[in-house]
Amino acid sequence: MNTVTSTQDDTREGPRDECGVFGIVAPGLEVSQYSYLALYALQHRGQEAAGIVSFDGERFQTERRLGLVGDHFSSEKVINRLQGSSALGHVRYSTTGETILRNVQPLFAELAAGGFAVAHNGNLTNGISLRRELIKQGAIYQSTSDTEVVLHLV
Repeated sequence: MNTVTSTQDDTREGPRDECGVFGIVAPGLEVSQYSYLALYALQHRGQEAAGIVSFDGERFQTERRLGLVGDHFSSEKVINRLQGSSALGHVRYSTTGETILRNVQPLFAELAAGGFAVAHNGNLTNGISLRRELIKQGAIYQSTSDTEVVLHLV
């Protein structure tokens, strides 16, 4: 049985701001603007990258960028593209994985049951061993982030 475990480093002094995650479901409303504002408010939790995945009931839309929320998501063009009444957002302060676009969350995958997006704050303590096991079983990874392990386990 594959089990995911997560931990935070409790030995550090000072604030432990490692990523920010925001989710919203509001039937009848377009939530991309709310997602942008929430991530902007969470920007102090991570300034390396930001991403939003929205869902309009039929399709998922994804926007992931390196850099600050306000530099990429304040554009009306971007916000209008992220249609839907539900969304998942993430601001990144990397704890594992390189600071590259393919590691920016939320991560998204098309599964047999439909689309699936995941955003994660923390580290999977057994992420490396699970990743190796899943690769031996044929999994193909796109990122170096431990969060992708969750996609493969689903």
